[in-house]
Amino acid sequence: MTRTGADGASERVVHFVLPGGVDDPAKPSGGNVYDRRVCRDLPAQGWRVRPYAMPGSWPQPDGAARAGLAGRLAALPDGAVVLLDGLVAGGVPEVLAPEAERLRLCVLMHLPLGDETGLDPGTAAELEARERRTLRAAGAVVATSEWAARRLVAHHGPAAARIHVARPGVDPAPLAPGTDGAGALLCVASLTPRKGQRRLLDALAAVSDLPWSCAFVGGPGGDLDYARQLPGNAEELGIADRVDFTGPLAGAELAARYAAADLLVLTSYAEPYGMVVTEALARGIPVLATAVDGVPEALGRAPDGSLPGLLIPSKSPVELADALRRWLGDPRLRHRLKRAARGRRAMLEEWEMTSQSLAGALERLRQEPRRAR
Repeated sequence: MTRTGADGASERVVHFVLPGGVDDPAKPSGGNVYDRRVCRDLPAQGWRVRPYAMPGSWPQPDGAARAGLAGRLAALPDGAVVLLDGLVAGGVPEVLAPEAERLRLCVLMHLPLGDETGLDPGTAAELEARERRTLRAAGAVVATSEWAARRLVAHHGPAAARIHVARPGVDPAPLAPGTDGAGALLCVASLTPRKGQRRLLDALAAVSDLPWSCAFVGGPGGDLDYARQLPGNAEELGIADRVDFTGPLAGAELAARYAAADLLVLTSYAEPYGMVVTEALARGIPVLATAVDGVPEALGRAPDGSLPGLLIPSKSPVELADALRRWLGDPRLRHRLKRAARGRRAMLEEWEMTSQSLAGALERLRQEPRRAR
């Protein structure tokens, strides 16, 4: 970066600090997809991206990972614009705070750290406290949905002027032909407790008298035992022959799964946005999802105001099974939801809008005089 004085640089350069596994095909996630897309698309908005993948067990890294991050930040020139994935930044305020006056720090928040399902209360509280200190040290915060922005203000209290929204975009895709119009169900999500595959299996077992099949696309997250137990759960429920755990898929293989789907099912307990929702809608596929966090925002509405899917309360397993039964048994409902999904498809924002929103936040940070946080 060419320095032009104490406060900045003559060119737009952003140093992007990423989790070490961001490019690991065995661990796809919405956050990783978003980060990689930002690296690819920001140059079209006039920003040169310098990515740094930092190995470590984020958000609770060991001493070596902390030292690696501290060294990376210390090596950057004064006034540098630094975008940090919240998974890396959120748990280490003691590393970021000393650099907050010297560097222009922007934290990209995908999921509040304490919202991860399965954390014990003490760990969740500690992560929340650390994340709060990180966000207060940062010059800007980018949330991936309007819901997430409101959550950050309510939960952590950073100044509203420092929070920006850059929703995930979606690429145009061909309409999915599906199968018989009803029975091909698709769940695309990492195999983690937060995504709720276990309760989806219970709901599927409750409608085993109806014809359906369900593909679970995704690899294990941090809880390997949970992922390993799911096939056995399906066996115990008597539906193992009707479910397919494909592992992580990408590219043409993932596109083929979408093309064969009649309904996307997402049963998360927490979800700041839900990129798979818009991926399905881009193909005209209706969605059945739990109405948590940013999912209703991602689902949106068709031009006539109709919902392109079914939203159910997160804590109601009975309603999940009932919604599946309604979908499978009511041709008029399916027709109405498919029509709404195709209407919503024409309204989806593409990734160019994401990069424009993020570039705007970075430019505002770049132009601000540096000051103590």
